[in-house]
Amino acid sequence: MPSLGADMEDGTLREWLVKPGDDVRRGDIIAVVETQKGLIDIEVFNNGKIDKLLVTEDQKVPVGTVMALIIADAGVVSREIKSHPDAPNSHAIDLTKESTQKRRIKISPLARKMAAENNVDTESLKGSGEGGAITRADVEQAIANKEKPHSGISASPDSIRMAVAAAMSRSNREIPHYYLELRIDMSRSLDWLKELNKNRTSEKRVLPVVLLLKAVARALRDVPQLNAVWENGLQVKEDVNIGFVVALRTGGILIPAIRNADTKNVEEMMQALSDTIVRAREMKLRSSDLSDSTITVTSLGDNSAESVLGVIYPPQVALVGFGEITEQPWAENGMLGIRPVVVATLAADHRATDGSTGSHFLAAVRKYLQHPETL
Repeated sequence: MPSLGADMEDGTLREWLVKPGDDVRRGDIIAVVETQKGLIDIEVFNNGKIDKLLVTEDQKVPVGTVMALIIADAGVVSREIKSHPDAPNSHAIDLTKESTQKRRIKISPLARKMAAENNVDTESLKGSGEGGAITRADVEQAIANKEKPHSGISASPDSIRMAVAAAMSRSNREIPHYYLELRIDMSRSLDWLKELNKNRTSEKRVLPVVLLLKAVARALRDVPQLNAVWENGLQVKEDVNIGFVVALRTGGILIPAIRNADTKNVEEMMQALSDTIVRAREMKLRSSDLSDSTITVTSLGDNSAESVLGVIYPPQVALVGFGEITEQPWAENGMLGIRPVVVATLAADHRATDGSTGSHFLAAVRKYLQHPETL
């Protein structure tokens, strides 16, 4: 059972999408797990063949429990799927016994739940699964045939807020935060962005938040100590995967990852951001979306506060916040004028870095935002 955030202690397996003997490739969706944040698609991270399923559907298991075994392509050694190195062998043996005793049913639990919530008569459906079993796809097709948009199964706003609150409580208990703040002149970035968007349609326009994300990603290459997690000490990560805070329309937030943000140009970043926000709000995230972040960025956008003092999302060691871009007095070269200004804040873990490192990072963010052509 993968950890999908510091707030997650366990999850409930709702549906296996594979069976023993199936070939799988890295990135395939093999299961659906229900957490406080809703239903999450679980990816496989090995190429090979499914050997055993060790957890039964509708079983609630702690993070780190071995869920399945894979026979790798290059050998005969079984591998744990997203397992925890400390998962006890006796636990895996007990789950194997449960799996062998499982009785095959004609409709999966997830499909049954979806059908009930969308008033689909399962007796009228012809199952496309093994042995005629009704699958999630069968129910989704029935919903589509009724010309009713599929709303999915999502967590309640209260459960999402409770999950986030649990992570923030842990953060406040365990992490010695320090905070830094820097005002940044955005006039060069906004002028450059205006020129970039001049001949673009509204659908193709690049938003200012993309430049903020790109500046953070580039700055992390200059100051890699903040692109890290604290797990038995500081572990600096090679990939820059920015967790972006998405506010859900129903309430609460999710923090999916924009992977390899430093290697994307501004157009690619805009596309990745749009896709991430849409999938988060539709509750269609994968396990890697919620477990791969190496740093978190929150941008309050328009009509909001001028600055945000965030709480670090464990096990990360830093969070970057951006307030609304506002017109403010600005003195430069002895001249006073009005400039568009954004307040960038850094919340960082004092176990991992200190104020000097944090100051260098914010200075790097400012440097890139004042030279947007380098993004």
